[in-house]
Amino acid sequence: MKTSLYVYQNGELKRKDNTLQFCSTDGQKRDVPINTISEIYIFGEVTINTKLINLLSKNQIIVHFFNYYDFYTSSLVPKKVKISGKISVTQSAFYLDKYKRQELATKFVEGAAKNIYRNMRYYNSRGKELDEYMNEVKYYLKNLSNAQDISELMGMEGNIHKIYYKSFNNIIDREIDFDKRVKRPPDNIINTLISYLNSLVYTTVLSEIYKTQLDPTISFLHEPGDSRFSLSLDIAEIFKPLIADRLIFSMLNKNQLQEKHFSQELNYLYIKEQGSKIILTEYDKMLKRTIKHKDLNKSVSYRYLIRLECYKIIKHILGEKEYEPFVIWW
Repeated sequence: MKTSLYVYQNGELKRKDNTLQFCSTDGQKRDVPINTISEIYIFGEVTINTKLINLLSKNQIIVHFFNYYDFYTSSLVPKKVKISGKISVTQSAFYLDKYKRQELATKFVEGAAKNIYRNMRYYNSRGKELDEYMNEVKYYLKNLSNAQDISELMGMEGNIHKIYYKSFNNIIDREIDFDKRVKRPPDNIINTLISYLNSLVYTTVLSEIYKTQLDPTISFLHEPGDSRFSLSLDIAEIFKPLIADRLIFSMLNKNQLQEKHFSQELNYLYIKEQGSKIILTEYDKMLKRTIKHKDLNKSVSYRYLIRLECYKIIKHILGEKEYEPFVIWW
């Protein structure tokens, strides 16, 4: 099974035949066979060259870059080999058709809201007293189809997330001061974790889209724009509750992450290397976790659930089967 390669230290990443070799500034070397890598995440100051880039492109490996604060900045994406003019044209036509776009966008919000609801239902059943929040989310779920346009729909999505984030104080078994979502920059441990893990889900979704014939720049909920893969944002909404949020709840409730793993001088904005390694280890485990798929009747990983979502969207835009978003069923 291929896996993600995470590079934390400063150094050089280079090609050594059909192997990637990372040489850190302190003299350590690490060799990784190219055929074992699904994508690469770079967090330190790493030097790469064209010889390596050509090898990565040949093997269809995406490289995701993060800055000093572990914020996602960009991706090095090889030339796409899985392309289909028919799908590209049809995907664009769906975006241009107001009704068809709204229909798909509503499905994305519906999937995200239902997965948010299931997270709250899970913790409510364990005595967290989330009935009030759950009822508010149910209200918005019932009214998603009443949104007149994408802007109103995204407003509803924003309200659902506001309700959800208020429930975090009940879900997390620690004293936290989390009143609202703050992104630029995050202002406490929870906001930093949300930003960090959401960016990991976004890049994972991008990697899975890239393995299909979908165009990652043509989206339906989020507005397509320059320099971003907006379809990744659409699909990531569905999987953030399952992957990012559940990891936050688990790591904090199990005390795997503590204040010492963050830089207090920077208002907890910066995750120290030890904390980052803990998060990435648990994130990798989460992506490899398997569940018995109720339709396929076989076990699939959480990562592959994302790929299946892409295939479902393709079938929808081709008129083969109406799209229904992934919803946690366990």
